Amino acid sequence: MKPEDCILFSGAANGAEAAFGEAAERHGIEEVNFTFEGHKDARTRGIRVLTHLELKQGDVSLAYVSRLMNRAFPDTPLFRKVLQSIWHQVNNGQEIYVVGHILKDGTVKGGTGWGAEFAKLCNKPLYVFDQEENGWRRWTGDAWAPESNPRITHMNFAGSGTRILQPNGNKAINDLFDRSF
Repeated sequence: MKPEDCILFSGAANGAEAAFGEAAERHGIEEVNFTFEGHKDARTRGIRVLTHLELKQGDVSLAYVSRLMNRAFPDTPLFRKVLQSIWHQVNNGQEIYVVGHILKDGTVKGGTGWGAEFAKLCNKPLYVFDQEENGWRRWTGDAWAPESNPRITHMNFAGSGTRILQPNGNKAINDLFDRSF
């Protein structure tokens, strides 16, 4: 797979998304960063401002997401737009990479967790680098399995994750790109 044939779909936010974008740029990979009016973007390369109608395409019931993920989420316009933009990232990616933390119930912590759950629902290859466990995990369809050295194998892939990126999470992103390209 050639880097110039690939596209990273992300969200341009601080932390993991910015690191995914920086790694993609270093490797000559195109970026599409879904955002919306009023969002504070850490990246400007490949910015794609979603229209009101495009955001509505990714709308999801907060009650459903809260039940699915065993926790409550704020019903605010900003949080709803974040979830809607994550929908676009996962919808466009053929495989999904996330940096964060897998909770005991098998969900990923924070709003990022919606992207992981949506990837599960869509039956897309899903990999999470758990910063607290310091390792990659792959969703098997039933559970999380250790994955020592994942590689990006699809031309269209999504990269998302926590805004609180630790050094090990940043290294995991860079190593993923170095292994893959």
